[in-house]
Amino acid sequence: MSHSTRIETFGVEQIPDSQRDASPTDLFRLIFGGANTFATAVLGSFPVLFGLSFQAGMWAIVLGVAVGALILAPMGLFGALNGTNNAVSSGAHFGVHGRIIGSFLSLLTAVAFFSLSVWSSGDALVGGAKRLIGLPENGLTLGLAYGLFAILVLVVCIYGFRFMLWVNRIAVWASSLLFLLGIFAFAGNFDVHFRGSISVQQPGFWAAFIGAAILAMSNPVSFGAFLGDWSRYIPRHTPKMRIMLAVIAAQVGTLIPFLFGLCTATLVASQAPQYIEANNYVGGLLAISPTWFFLPVCLIAVIGGMSTGTTALYGTGLDMSSMFPRLMSRAGATLLIGLAAIAFIFIGRFAFNLVQSVSTFAVLIITCTSPWMVIMILGLIVRRGVYHADDLQVFTRGQRGGRYWFHHGWNWRGLGAWLPSAAVGLCFVNLPGQYVGQLGNLAGGIDVSLPITLGMAALLYLVLLNLFPEPAEVYGSDGPRWVRLKSATPAVLADAEVV
Repeated sequence: MSHSTRIETFGVEQIPDSQRDASPTDLFRLIFGGANTFATAVLGSFPVLFGLSFQAGMWAIVLGVAVGALILAPMGLFGALNGTNNAVSSGAHFGVHGRIIGSFLSLLTAVAFFSLSVWSSGDALVGGAKRLIGLPENGLTLGLAYGLFAILVLVVCIYGFRFMLWVNRIAVWASSLLFLLGIFAFAGNFDVHFRGSISVQQPGFWAAFIGAAILAMSNPVSFGAFLGDWSRYIPRHTPKMRIMLAVIAAQVGTLIPFLFGLCTATLVASQAPQYIEANNYVGGLLAISPTWFFLPVCLIAVIGGMSTGTTALYGTGLDMSSMFPRLMSRAGATLLIGLAAIAFIFIGRFAFNLVQSVSTFAVLIITCTSPWMVIMILGLIVRRGVYHADDLQVFTRGQRGGRYWFHHGWNWRGLGAWLPSAAVGLCFVNLPGQYVGQLGNLAGGIDVSLPITLGMAALLYLVLLNLFPEPAEVYGSDGPRWVRLKSATPAVLADAEVV
């Protein structure tokens, strides 16, 4: 049996050094392949939906991707350092029980982006097939398209990391070439001076600009909980800078689908504005596409739906198996989560029409995930990259104690910084026409949720580490950066009575 098509047996236990043969280039392929999709193009259309000009929309996207990439880059280091996923690694800062926060955030993120991927790709595939061969566009054909994508993604995820890597090696090049082919399809009608419906002098411009930037930023940040799923196969002594540069390069590459979505959305707004008014970018794109581009649209939908769906769903199945290690394997947990996500897709699409709400859902999740990431990154810096990987597996093995046991498995320093930061951040969210938190209008309609939640998390975490120092045993021989420490004896490992 091929190495790529053998079902992966590793869960979240530490990957042995002999099995860690992936490279930063492989990490690049998985991240870029997972984002180089039609779903990202849909996110790229939102600046136009918000009324921005092409140039303002482009700067909003570049700003969001750049900031998101810088926050995301260090999250690729935990997998290589500890040989496990990021949720388990977060136990070093939240406690071996507190790591369930990361698991819960990854579950919500996976469902949101898996749904967005399947919905957008299914709609594009059926719409393209309708224009290409006359396939009727109705509930049956859309349901069959959604089901096809979901089942294919589920199969790839069950087979695991190697098969995912093989799929994304194809997806990276194929999707990029197909998106670049769009230059020839739409270049003749594209206007770089597209003005949008709101100018910089008008009230509400900055609210729309920041909202568009945050939506763009949600794409890279959404990978924060998942990077360890793939980087755990990278040897631990790989230079850290190579790993972070691979993460950043992958996000720079996503400007291809982002700008494809932005450019084509301006054309839809000019040639078929009724689709923009109905928030139906995919339908508008198909309406203005030349006939010869329908087949590339269908191929982008198929390839992109596969790569985005696998990167989102794989990590959640891996995480669920770690939360219930005695009840299910990684493949079994993936199957269970996959079936639940498929049910969510069909219910949301046909019963409640939640498709347009997924973008709002994604931003709310990112508002909660970002402070979690900041605490992880600051913890990495404070501890000088020193971790005791075996002690992170206490919960998975059904034990108690170890260096990261803290207070009955919970580290209230990390929790004390994350909880208020996420809660306050949610109050300041302001998405035009979608969701406004209780404090969302305090900044003149501008969404300041991310600066507030990121800054608050960083400040609170460092203050708590200094007011209530962690025991010396969690640090290396050089001690911590920036904070004090206290002497303590780590809790002795013991079997748990109930897990």
